[in-house]
Amino acid sequence: QVQLAEFGGGTVQPGGSLKLSCVASGYIFSNCKMGWYRHGPGQERDLVATIRADGTTTYLDSVKGRFVISQEQSTLYLQMNSLQIEDTALYTCAVQEDYGLGCIFAHWGQGTRVTVSS
Repeated sequence: QVQLAEFGGGTVQPGGSLKLSCVASGYIFSNCKMGWYRHGPGQERDLVATIRADGTTTYLDSVKGRFVISQEQSTLYLQMNSLQIEDTALYTCAVQEDYGLGCIFAHWGQGTRVTVSS
């Protein structure tokens, strides 16, 4: 059974930094993606960043140059720099599985809340 647990959320001032962690258990990292979603107040859920086992990464345009996704052993990270008020959201870790028809996001954590406020 795959379980994902996020850590590292909190409140930070604009311009500050936070590093989120997601510990994955029961999951075998493959060439499918792992990533971070976020859901801000009154906003659609966005896929913020993804990473594959081969190191390939993708980013939401609004976070490019500010956020860095990485993975080490069973932990997924999201380093968030130059945080803006618009980054306020519940950040959720997610991982894909390949059930034979391609990789799809199949498992999510409970999320960790990030608040950017002055």
